[in-house]
Amino acid sequence: MKLGVYNAILHDRPLPEALKVIADLGLTGIEINTGGFLPPVHVPTMDQILTSDAARDDYLAVFEGTGVSIAGLNCNGNPLHPKREIGEKHAEDIRRSIRLAHRLGQDRVVTMSGLPGGEPGATVPNWIVNAWNSAALDVLDYQWGIVADFWKETDRLAADHGVKVALELHPQNVVFNTADVRKLIELTGATNVGVELDASHLFWQQMDPVAVVRELGPLIFHAAAKDVRINAEHAALYGVLDNSFRRLSPDEERTNLGGTEWANEWPKDSAWDFVALGRGHDTAFWAEFLRALQEVDPEMACNIEHEDVELGRIEGLEVAADVLKEAAASLV
Repeated sequence: MKLGVYNAILHDRPLPEALKVIADLGLTGIEINTGGFLPPVHVPTMDQILTSDAARDDYLAVFEGTGVSIAGLNCNGNPLHPKREIGEKHAEDIRRSIRLAHRLGQDRVVTMSGLPGGEPGATVPNWIVNAWNSAALDVLDYQWGIVADFWKETDRLAADHGVKVALELHPQNVVFNTADVRKLIELTGATNVGVELDASHLFWQQMDPVAVVRELGPLIFHAAAKDVRINAEHAALYGVLDNSFRRLSPDEERTNLGGTEWANEWPKDSAWDFVALGRGHDTAFWAEFLRALQEVDPEMACNIEHEDVELGRIEGLEVAADVLKEAAASLV
């Protein structure tokens, strides 16, 4: 296994400093954000790299001697957003990331399947959570048509560049569970589109990440190490689909998601939270998770994604890295 860090949590410092943090954690990979919801902070010369060998070589030289190498590119966003200023930008970020991966000698790009509007002329995405009525299935039929067209085309681009595109099974996307993955492959015939197995989103859906890895097997291309803690008292009252989010005002610190859309404040009495590895599931679980991934691909990259708001940037990475390394060591 190749163990590393998704770099978004280290966007507060230059790339060389981020690489030192990761090396000091005893990890060897960095998954680099290249667009989508977040700007490509650690690839400021992306446009030049795409056209200039000198720019590419200068960028790759930053990693030499650090003990840390690139372990995939990440451009999570909504490439199917019905607002063109968001959807088309995020779609182009995926295409550019595929081309960039090829230029950098990489073969993994992580993103999301996307979520269209519910009908022609829509201006906001529509996530069907429970399609018990026929109208909801009509929406899904419309959305799957858009999804299939986009990913057929993107799969061809990825195949042409020798790149595998790994989709995070993230709710508020059309593809967010095993059945959706199978349907996407069936509709598109894709050979270069598969899954980034981020256990965190499966946990709160009451799915078993290890079982999902073994079900999807070779369709798992990449992995993320992020934990979830279920807060039983609040989950009992609100359920895991609780929508008690607060809209942040322009004078508060907030993250732009494209156009005029922003991330909201997390519920105060949340049913569940993203936490560092070990704070939701113990080391024994993560060992089984890594074991299942290793059965699929002994060279698979598994990168820590830190979103535990109770821990600082470095503190959270340290907690997660200790658990991940201990889990990996138990496989030997």
